[in-house]
Amino acid sequence: MLIPHDTRIALDTVVDLMNTAPEGGRGETLADVPSLYAFVESHEVSGVGELGPRDLRAVREVRSRFAEVFAAPDARTAATLINQLVAGAGTTPQLTDHDGYDWHVHYFAPGASVADHLAADCGMALAFILVAGERERLRRCEAPDCRRAFVDLSRNRSRRYCDSRTCGNRLHVAAYRARRKDAAAG
Repeated sequence: MLIPHDTRIALDTVVDLMNTAPEGGRGETLADVPSLYAFVESHEVSGVGELGPRDLRAVREVRSRFAEVFAAPDARTAATLINQLVAGAGTTPQLTDHDGYDWHVHYFAPGASVADHLAADCGMALAFILVAGERERLRRCEAPDCRRAFVDLSRNRSRRYCDSRTCGNRLHVAAYRARRKDAAAG
C-alpha cells in the first residue's frame, strides 16, 4: 500500500495521540498544557500558537473520537465518525510546501485550533485508509495488558502487536515458558 508522506505522518500522529490516553495500565500522558506543547513540538504540528487548558480538553476529545474510529464495527460507522470529525474541524484544503517538504495538502483552516488541526489532517489520513479499503489496518495491540493503537502497514496485514520487540516478544516468551512447564509436568 502506497501512502503519501504527509498521510503517513498524520497516521503516526493519530496513533501517538491515541496512545497518550490512560489505557492498558498506562496513565494519562497528555496530562497538562506542557505535555500538549511537547506533543505538538515532537510531531511538528505547524501553525500552533498559544495553548491553554481549553486546547488540552479539545485535543483529548479529538483523541477519544479517533479511538471511536479505530473501534468502529464497520466501514460505514467509521466513515460517519470521520466525516463528523473533519466537518467539525472546518476543513479547508490547501496546497503547501513548507519546512523542506514538497507539495502536500493541509486540511485545516488557517488559524485553526490545535484540536481542529489534528481533527482535519489526521481525520483525512484516516479517510485515506478507509477509501483505500484498508480499515482493518487500524488496530489495537493484541497483548492483553497493552491495547496500544497502531496502523498495520505490513504487506500481508498480519501485525498483531504494537511492537514485536516488546509486546510480541513478551507474549512469545510467556507461551514458550508455559509450554516448557507443561512438558516438564507431563
